[in-house]
Amino acid sequence: MGIPNETDVLIVGSGPAGALLGTMLARRGVHVLLVDKQPDFERDFRGESLAAPSVRALRALGFGDALEAHGYLSSTGVAMWLEGRQVFHVDYRRFAIGTLPIEFPQPPLIRMFHEAATGLPQHVFAAGTRFTSLIEEDGAVRGAVLRGPDGTVTKVRARLVVGADGRFSKVRKAAGLDPSVLQAERDLLSFRLPRPDGWELRSELVVDRARHLAVLPTYPDAIRVSHNLPKRGLGALRAEGFEAFRERVAAIDPRLAPLIRTHLHSWEDTSFLEVFNASVGQWSRDGLILVGDASHTATPTLGQGVNLALQDVVGLTPLITAALTDGARDGVVRADVFAAFIAARRAHKEFVTRFQRRQEASLALHTPWQTFLRRARMRTLDALPVKYRVFDRLLNQPHPVDPVDLRSSPHHPAL
Repeated sequence: MGIPNETDVLIVGSGPAGALLGTMLARRGVHVLLVDKQPDFERDFRGESLAAPSVRALRALGFGDALEAHGYLSSTGVAMWLEGRQVFHVDYRRFAIGTLPIEFPQPPLIRMFHEAATGLPQHVFAAGTRFTSLIEEDGAVRGAVLRGPDGTVTKVRARLVVGADGRFSKVRKAAGLDPSVLQAERDLLSFRLPRPDGWELRSELVVDRARHLAVLPTYPDAIRVSHNLPKRGLGALRAEGFEAFRERVAAIDPRLAPLIRTHLHSWEDTSFLEVFNASVGQWSRDGLILVGDASHTATPTLGQGVNLALQDVVGLTPLITAALTDGARDGVVRADVFAAFIAARRAHKEFVTRFQRRQEASLALHTPWQTFLRRARMRTLDALPVKYRVFDRLLNQPHPVDPVDLRSSPHHPAL
């Protein structure tokens, strides 16, 4: 099917947020054009942790059988090790939500959303198609200019353009919605290793003074390891040599030493991630809304990015559907439709960001006195029941709309 010249909603970016939003809107009778510059879904995604509310929402939306058919890992908790000793642990099985987070790769997650849209006449997906610019009239966004894989340029008019194109969003830039970027004190270098038999299925933060590793189980049989390095420190790290890097990682977590020496062979086995928080003061304009990382980039701490994005979709789907069904003024969904939604999402994102900033500051401590106080604080927190209230609010934020409400598909008039 070719790219239509007109649609209800044009979604740029087929990550988890864009793919799910396109499917949910099409289920409800909304005409959707979903475009992505990549020709397929086989990309390197780092965020594979789905929080318990996301798992529960996906099951309520009818994706439970697909999750089970593919397979996943259930995560039982999170632990912190400081200078060789475990000082903190949260057991996810104690949360009242009654659902465990899971580790599930993003490529099959996105394919799962697309397969659910197969056969829906309202849903068109154009792979290998790039966004080039917005169509604007009288201060409102009216669509976008797209370039297909063969170079063909198409102008697509839409009642709403959704920027779901990630942390370096081109839609956001074209709309003039500049982010405020707060750089973290570190970046990350990640790699995967085979998961040994008996390895606990939980997230672990292993810290040795100012150096640390995040170690997460990964479906089906691996562990994902992220090693911190100073901001703009990749060049200096590589100058020390790969063997020095391997030995430094092994010194932080000796459990990994035999795996690293056997399976980690060169810099090509690693992946670099620039770490920052980005806050966009304005998420919407008449005819446009940003979702996911395009509107609120988070650091990787506790895998918040993909989960915040899925929460966006659950909240946005009924708002967009209602705005289109009720008749968008001048054919455009107005920004004020999203005002309450944005205020609520921004408040939760700011709570997450404050937690992540405190975590970043704690991980940067390195003097003997600082590390002693950090260890004492974490041991004290570990002994207090308040840790479960804090983590419950952080990880188990309810989705803004009951996902069951999104399974209906009211008729939406064709264009």
